[in-house]
Amino acid sequence: MLQPVVMKMPVRAPWSNFAGRVGSRFLIELRDNQRIMGLRCPKCSTVYVPPKSVCPKCLGSLDEWVEVGNQGTLTTYTVVNYVYSDFYQPKNAPYAIGIIKLDGADTGICHFLDEVDPSRLKVGSRWQAVFKKQRKASILDIDYFKPTP
Repeated sequence: MLQPVVMKMPVRAPWSNFAGRVGSRFLIELRDNQRIMGLRCPKCSTVYVPPKSVCPKCLGSLDEWVEVGNQGTLTTYTVVNYVYSDFYQPKNAPYAIGIIKLDGADTGICHFLDEVDPSRLKVGSRWQAVFKKQRKASILDIDYFKPTP
């Protein structure tokens, strides 16, 4: 009978990810034009950000690109108060992550929230995207969202 072997050691698994036709266009627009784009369903008119190739509501093929605003409304959030990995955790705790429904979109985008005390976060508040100066066609080309005045 085989006995399990338990090895306790850090594992770092490098990988690459292909964003596909839809994801690549979305990321290139972030990088080159600092524009947030979505796809509108021709059947139900839902605008998806981040974009999808098929509407999950009505299964329509999506190919109508629309620019949405870089401002939106915070629909939910969480504050991360602990460190779980110095390699995989993108920011030092504490930091906030929220879902922002951008103006012109029907779905929300999950991203970092900054320039606010986490104890002052409020659902329904307004936020604006802050883009990095050096962009690489990554979702992290949006550095974070900040509260609008």
